[in-house]
Amino acid sequence: MHVPDGFIDLPVSAAAGVAAAAAVAVSLRGARRELGGTTHVGGYGGERTAPLAGLVAAFIFAVQMLNFPVAAGTSGHLLGGALAAILVGPYTGVLCISVVLLLQAVLFADGGLTALGVNILVMGVVTTVVAYTLFRALVRVLPRKRRSVTVATFLAALVSVPASAIAFTLLYAIGGTTDVPVGTVLGAMTGVHILIGVGEAVITALTVGTVLAVRPDLVHGARGLSAPLKLRVDGELVDASPDTPPTPAASPRPVLLAGLVISLVLAGFVSFYASADPDGLERVAADKGIDTKVEDHAAADSPLADYGIRGFDNARVSGGLAGAVGVGATLAVGTGVFLVVRRRRLDTTEAGKESVRA
Repeated sequence: MHVPDGFIDLPVSAAAGVAAAAAVAVSLRGARRELGGTTHVGGYGGERTAPLAGLVAAFIFAVQMLNFPVAAGTSGHLLGGALAAILVGPYTGVLCISVVLLLQAVLFADGGLTALGVNILVMGVVTTVVAYTLFRALVRVLPRKRRSVTVATFLAALVSVPASAIAFTLLYAIGGTTDVPVGTVLGAMTGVHILIGVGEAVITALTVGTVLAVRPDLVHGARGLSAPLKLRVDGELVDASPDTPPTPAASPRPVLLAGLVISLVLAGFVSFYASADPDGLERVAADKGIDTKVEDHAAADSPLADYGIRGFDNARVSGGLAGAVGVGATLAVGTGVFLVVRRRRLDTTEAGKESVRA
């Protein structure tokens, strides 16, 4: 659902850019709490969330290259807001999607530059907020089991995609550059994105469920679901004393390495077999005529434009290398951003402690 330049007029695009910048600023502050501090109960802490968040951004970039068919001549791809929010937290999740969208627009000419704020709002903020709000509500009412986390993840991801389509339609109603009736756009966008939402839900639930099975302590949305620490005393299991030191958590490096390898394989190899059909927004735009004023991308001459490397005649090699470059760039930029955010949190905490001592 990458909105190109020319779908939404410049005043509304600029307003969306301001709103997106504000959302990112709020997320930077919130992410300091999610990424900073020491390890929490169950071994979850900022020291492992920062690299995990960078990997989540890289994984979302990779999976977004895998368009899957949803109807005749139409495909869809992961948006990723629900996945990021549940794995690393809602504030960090917004930053993950923002990093992905920024690099896609600048390096790969995917999503307009003037429409970057629109895309961050529609694909990042709306999906993350809607998904995480619904996820938390479901987790509160469902049994406190890991299976409930997976069920809540599926439903939250499913709803987040048509919510994103509705958000785009609202922006189109305010600043659309064509005269297509809003009701027509809303019906078409919602209908196709409900189908795409099913694919999003399956991918998100499978990913979260896999991490839950391997390392539940790395899933932000599963906090508080861990069983209390038990000790065997005289042959019986009893609750550990609050003063009992927690068992050291295993290193997250194996999970991070496996996630990186999977991301590279998906972007560098599997993406070649993705559906070539236009995605939901592209199909609706072409069918309903809202793309008549679309503008050429300012980065259309980028060496990586359209997810290929200029100069390579072999499409498989070109696309694979471009995907690998994208994964690496997203991982590097994302991890760098999250480590800086965490460091600022730690510096602020230390400064507060020093002022208290003084």
